[in-house]
Amino acid sequence: MRSLLLLALLASTLGGCENKPAAPLAPSASALAPAERRSESQRPFGIDAAGSTVTFLMNAPVEKIYGKAENGAKGELYIDPADISKTTGLIEIDLDTLVLHQQKRQDDKSEFGERVKSDKQNEHAKAWLEISPDAPADQRELNRWVQFRIERVVETSATDLGKLTGASRTITATVEGELRVHQRKVKKQAKVEATFKYEGDKPVGVTIKTTAPVVVDLEAHDVRPRELFGKLAQKTLSDMGQKVAKEAPIDLVISAKAK
Repeated sequence: MRSLLLLALLASTLGGCENKPAAPLAPSASALAPAERRSESQRPFGIDAAGSTVTFLMNAPVEKIYGKAENGAKGELYIDPADISKTTGLIEIDLDTLVLHQQKRQDDKSEFGERVKSDKQNEHAKAWLEISPDAPADQRELNRWVQFRIERVVETSATDLGKLTGASRTITATVEGELRVHQRKVKKQAKVEATFKYEGDKPVGVTIKTTAPVVVDLEAHDVRPRELFGKLAQKTLSDMGQKVAKEAPIDLVISAKAK
């Protein structure tokens, strides 16, 4: 009888651990705080959806997954041309615009095939992110937006744009803030290059692109195999290690216009 009780306890313990993330989840957040204007010297710039692009490449031993979300950005930046270190902002990316392509091979000694789009894989990605058609409308709306809130600039190649010349003025910087994916937020840094368009002595636009990928830990953001909304798949990310990487290194390009 004691042996049966021990077996039952063990089975219960293992069952409770099934499909739990291997790493602790990041803190939950239904949304990040709006962009903060900290001084009158900061000028507002509105992010232009047209021309914005988010891309990533997830490398696994037998499969590469390429992702691209185009023309799906929105948000606002507050920039002081005389002191770039005071920049704040909120960038939002619409995952409804995300499209995946893949390359496959038989094993780690074979050559990869051509890059193709799989409708089934794109359906699976929406289920993992909980933005598939079966998701409740309110949860789907929360999950479809990736947010990055710029809280501070920790280093920059130039602080005062007025000391640079020309109609196009480029700087590099490292920005720090919060990244929210799938209603989970983490602290992140991003290395960026910002090119400002000037008309006379006034900045009228800016294009910002990452110079190194921003790595998203899928497990920390609870992005994992799901069959339907709220129903986890039998396989975990670890089970799919040969086909799906656990991290998505993201590159970003956005443009914004002075208001």
